[in-house]
Amino acid sequence: MSLSRRQVTAAAVASLPAALAATGTAHAGGHRHRTLYIAGDSTAAQKYADAAPETGWGMALPFLLHRHLTVANHAVNGRSSKSFADEGRLEAILSAVRPGDLLLVQFAHNDEKTADPTRHTEPWSTYQEYLRRYVDGARARGARPVLATAVERRRFDAEGRAVPSHGEYPAAMRALAQEEQVALLDVQALSLALWQRLGAEGTKTYFNWTATEQDNTHFNPPGAIAVARLVARELLRTRVLAPRDVRRLEEEIPESWITWPEAAA
Repeated sequence: MSLSRRQVTAAAVASLPAALAATGTAHAGGHRHRTLYIAGDSTAAQKYADAAPETGWGMALPFLLHRHLTVANHAVNGRSSKSFADEGRLEAILSAVRPGDLLLVQFAHNDEKTADPTRHTEPWSTYQEYLRRYVDGARARGARPVLATAVERRRFDAEGRAVPSHGEYPAAMRALAQEEQVALLDVQALSLALWQRLGAEGTKTYFNWTATEQDNTHFNPPGAIAVARLVARELLRTRVLAPRDVRRLEEEIPESWITWPEAAA
């Protein structure tokens, strides 16, 4: 059940003094270090050396944010809004967030898997119910929730039109964001428009197409950088972030900046 805004605000205010006393409110540059947490799926997740050149957009986002904003990318391959929470991953984020931090939530790719009851949600019921857990949990701890509609897959019809693939999930998230007065990054609509501009052939250079794989869901470095740029611009447009928080929005970001660490043993 969703907390009322009064309950959420009261809980957040009650937590502020101790949290701020422990962490401090500013550093030498005048801005307190904040953390932007990402809860999401494989399109955003950190990738490792065995998956290169596959790249999650969360890997590129730090290059578009100033250093007083830390990105904590908790996105994990194959997770839905349900399985991420059911596995305790949401609780792990909520145990770490501080007042003033951000929780950016992007799910739908795996919520759509009707054959898997551990992941599947229905757009207008269980999907929204799980999303409310993220929203309420962040607010109760003085952090700001941000909802992002799922980035689109590479899918074109016979006439070369980019085709949406997420059914009712983006609409359900938009409705929830409006109801709960949560900032919404409409990455689904923006990415679909970008794929349309690039065309069926051009988009191949943004997705994980290799000599051995034709992946129309996951990105390579150029694609991850492009989607991260959409996210950063939306964070600015919705005033979740201020101009001082973002950088390089119009600059080229070298692909060589993307690296894939070895996975932990």
